[in-house]
Amino acid sequence: MIQATAISKAITKLSDVRSKFNLSRSDDPQFFTEWLGELPEIKDREKLELDRLKKRYFYYLEQEESISEGTVNIIIIHPLLDIMGLCDPPFIIRGEAYLKVEIENKAESLVLQGRIDALAVIDQFWVVVIEAKESGFSVFNALPQTLAYMMGNPHLEKPTFAMIANGEDYIFVKLTRAATNQYAFSKKFTIANPQTNELYDVMRIVKRLINLSAGDHT
Repeated sequence: MIQATAISKAITKLSDVRSKFNLSRSDDPQFFTEWLGELPEIKDREKLELDRLKKRYFYYLEQEESISEGTVNIIIIHPLLDIMGLCDPPFIIRGEAYLKVEIENKAESLVLQGRIDALAVIDQFWVVVIEAKESGFSVFNALPQTLAYMMGNPHLEKPTFAMIANGEDYIFVKLTRAATNQYAFSKKFTIANPQTNELYDVMRIVKRLINLSAGDHT
């Protein structure tokens, strides 16, 4: 009998990802270049909105010892997805998207179940997985669970991209599935830098991912 287990319980560290999914980190600097190079520009009105989100985050941080995941979603992540255009045609945002990933090998037979915080799709193809955590929670601590969600993408022929965010920090992840499943992540972007708003870079990268996905499926 195949056992069903929550992803959050079965996948807690990167060694779990490696053993259950045959998934390893790529050291090839050319593996994940989508977040580098000439990125799309953003409009002045978009910059104003992103500045407002940064200011809002620190306002809430002044009021609370930490900002809960639910509040981070409301004040930062959901507005950010709207500004990025992921809530409008031709995209569809699916909140709390349910998925299951089946694992069957010599060692075990297992069904992992979970819910993605937000999933942007276009014509049923995954554009980007969004995983949100509470402020103060390291975005890298959410990497194993996010990789497990990404392994649930039914479209094996295309790379899967994800953004992990805690309101203050953001990283991007790319995963490909082949004989050897591989992943890599970007540098960490943060709004804690007082000299600039790195949400600009976050939005430019998402625009690049949107353009790549829209080009394939529209």
